[in-house]
Amino acid sequence: MRSARFRRTRRASAVTLVSALTLTALAACGTSSSSNNGSGGSEGSGSSDPTAPLDPKTKVTLTIDCMPPAAKAAELKEWKADVAEFNKTYPNVTIEGRSTPGQCLEPPRFTAMLKAKSQPDMFYTYFTDLPQVLSENGAADITAYVNDKSVPLLKDIDPNVLSSLKQDGKLYGLPTSNYTMGLLVNRKLFTQAGLDPDAPPRTWEEVRTAAKKIAALGNGVAGFGEYSAGNTGGWHFTAQMYSIGGEVVDASGKKAAFNNELGKQVAENLHAMRWEDDSMGKTQLLKWGDLQKQIATDKLGMFLAAPDDIAYMVQQLGAKYENFGMGPIPGEKNTLAGGNGYMIKQGISGDKIKAAIAWHNFKNLTVAKGQFDWARTKQDALPVGVPQPNFWLNDSKTKDDAARVTHATMPVQNFKSFMDNPVAGKAEPPKAQEVYKVLDNVMSGLLTNKDADIDKLLATAEAQVNQVLATQ
Repeated sequence: MRSARFRRTRRASAVTLVSALTLTALAACGTSSSSNNGSGGSEGSGSSDPTAPLDPKTKVTLTIDCMPPAAKAAELKEWKADVAEFNKTYPNVTIEGRSTPGQCLEPPRFTAMLKAKSQPDMFYTYFTDLPQVLSENGAADITAYVNDKSVPLLKDIDPNVLSSLKQDGKLYGLPTSNYTMGLLVNRKLFTQAGLDPDAPPRTWEEVRTAAKKIAALGNGVAGFGEYSAGNTGGWHFTAQMYSIGGEVVDASGKKAAFNNELGKQVAENLHAMRWEDDSMGKTQLLKWGDLQKQIATDKLGMFLAAPDDIAYMVQQLGAKYENFGMGPIPGEKNTLAGGNGYMIKQGISGDKIKAAIAWHNFKNLTVAKGQFDWARTKQDALPVGVPQPNFWLNDSKTKDDAARVTHATMPVQNFKSFMDNPVAGKAEPPKAQEVYKVLDNVMSGLLTNKDADIDKLLATAEAQVNQVLATQ
């Protein structure tokens, strides 16, 4: 499975602006193959009917990116074990995994790959990548291939997650993980401030009150933290707008929708917390990674986050699972949702498409198998119990939730408020990163200027976002 830090939408990529990688460097990425070729069959000899199941005798080779690198020994071991198990059913499907150095989905590399048509047969994407992929004719329409035979638990996958991989009613990918944002809290600081860590704030008024109590502890502790740089400020401004029932872009996708009373409410509340309450700390212009370090070192009481931040802080920053809890996003009208998955290259054979779906179903869409084999995950000393990814419904959700609890490596009760109060997720706006870059200016203005003109900040951002949207 991917590192918690990168199992998310473009937010992680937006944080670190990497230099463009050339196509030569892309071609030089390490490749590792795991296969059991078996015998019989010939390349592409299966049925041409997209609704027919993959014939086990069909012989194909699949290239797949984002195989865990050698540095992630446990994840790579699981990948290889899954390939071996898959090959027991499909002995003539060769899985050729590609391990990319560094971050798997760096924006310049991804864009270069699409333009050069050099993507592997199965390629990893964020939900927000769909428009870019389709603009380059990069992904196959797999609608006819995906049914309750090729993906037996299809009916149990959250349709809101699947819709993130659809356009005009056509399906272009299958999910690997999803997330919705909530309120991450430091349980130690909550307790020290006389607050109940099992009952995180549910409204923005409660957040403000709790933040003041936590900041009153002194010693450089901030009650609430926010981003305002690297596009992450705009990302969080969007999340706050969603939380109180607002929008950032209107339903047409062509006009900004935040320069209104709800936008002013978000801006005024943050400005007041920063300058009237002094509950947000003096260090600002923060980006992804900064707030995680603060809360992991007991210098921050709470901030908006996805659940996988918890695993990142434990694995990468040396924090302890028991020190964190989560509640739903304050306001609870909507929350920002995202995730990732795999798409299949346009132009490959129908047999390869069937084989790709069969592999993805085994690895990522089967309860108690592949990425959802929580007993194995625990045995390999990887995190179990983080609330997401969790795109299951019905009996699949019941079974998967029970297994997470049974094999948990963390106190799952700390996330009970988040799990018991699900908030409907909304997708990121069109031209998300460009919109977020503009809205960074609103967030940085609010948090670094005591005399910020909120009306002017919002009006300027509105005009700039309208220009961004007009170029679609």
